[in-house]
Amino acid sequence: MRRTLTMAAAATALALLGGPLPVAEAGTARAVGRWSVREAQSFWTADRMASATPAPLAPSGAGAPSGAAAPADAAAPADAVVPSDVAAPAVPSGAPSPAPAPAADADADSATPVTAPAGPAAPVPSPSAESDRAGDTIGAALAGPGAGANFDGIPVVGRMFVMKGAGAYFCTASVVASPGRNLVLSAAHCLLGSDTRKVAFVPRYTAGNPRPYGMFPVLRDSRGRSKVWIHPRYRSQGANRAATLDVAFAQVGPGPKGRRVQDVVGGNRLLTGGPFAHPRVTLIGHPSSAARPRVCVNRTTKFTSGDARIPGSFLRIACTGYPGGTSGGPFLARYDAKSRTGDVIGVIGGWKTGGDTPDVSYSSYFGKEVRALFNTAVAGSRVG
Repeated sequence: MRRTLTMAAAATALALLGGPLPVAEAGTARAVGRWSVREAQSFWTADRMASATPAPLAPSGAGAPSGAAAPADAAAPADAVVPSDVAAPAVPSGAPSPAPAPAADADADSATPVTAPAGPAAPVPSPSAESDRAGDTIGAALAGPGAGANFDGIPVVGRMFVMKGAGAYFCTASVVASPGRNLVLSAAHCLLGSDTRKVAFVPRYTAGNPRPYGMFPVLRDSRGRSKVWIHPRYRSQGANRAATLDVAFAQVGPGPKGRRVQDVVGGNRLLTGGPFAHPRVTLIGHPSSAARPRVCVNRTTKFTSGDARIPGSFLRIACTGYPGGTSGGPFLARYDAKSRTGDVIGVIGGWKTGGDTPDVSYSSYFGKEVRALFNTAVAGSRVG
């Protein structure tokens, strides 16, 4: 499918796999020296990051690659075609976000949505006053509901780089607010398995300015495994049967100035137990061959799979131009232009690991199991 390499490329590339579900251990703090920010930045040079390709699926992954090309680094036309059952009415880019959607529908968790404790809000520094003087870079890029456009990105979203075999790969990831201020969120199919190494998160990556906030290495536990949390059922059942759990959390170490990632770029608030339908959602991802990330705003709807091999209900959004590399990109409700953060309600993944066309994206529903996985990651990421 479109989030992965083409069929021909997949035949020659090794699958991207992540480490086993880690358990917090006394030796975790000592593992930083085995993959420090200095080592990460020395290994992930600008050239190596530019040569990385979208993370291919593990052999058990669902869906066939579509081979869709990544969009050119230009705004999509305002009259982009959007499926009528997903499209939202136009909303001026400067208008305030609509009120939260009503209570969850019948298939959502019955619990009231709960957000993660974020602690005091930290100001988001600008890598350069010139690049950020407009403030809301998203508003300037939008061409209309459902029309994706390339833009300069926001600090809280970036690329997750990883080595597998001799190959360099990436997905999209974002910072999620947590007590330790050190967690990032992506799709499980990007980090599934036992053979990842040299994993690092780069906020607001672009080809022209590849490390505006530095690099944050994904830490390793005392056994040398990347500290990535994926639901055990996704590990055992795979991307088809457990598509409703295509979510991963990872712990990153301090950046080049010794600061935690959330203190540097901010963090999106995790929202679980909400509805499938949201009136205004911002979708951000890193297409494979585009020099900059991509943004789109539209509403989400509920999609229930009719394929018994991929059971479950998912969030769905029509946004043009989200091919390989965009897996793990956040679905943001109530995006705030001042803090440049929002409520993360999903990530590109789930049904067919994100969909079978670059113009409609899916996410696993963030319910009780995702909340429990987040709590496990919070507990496991405490540095003693």
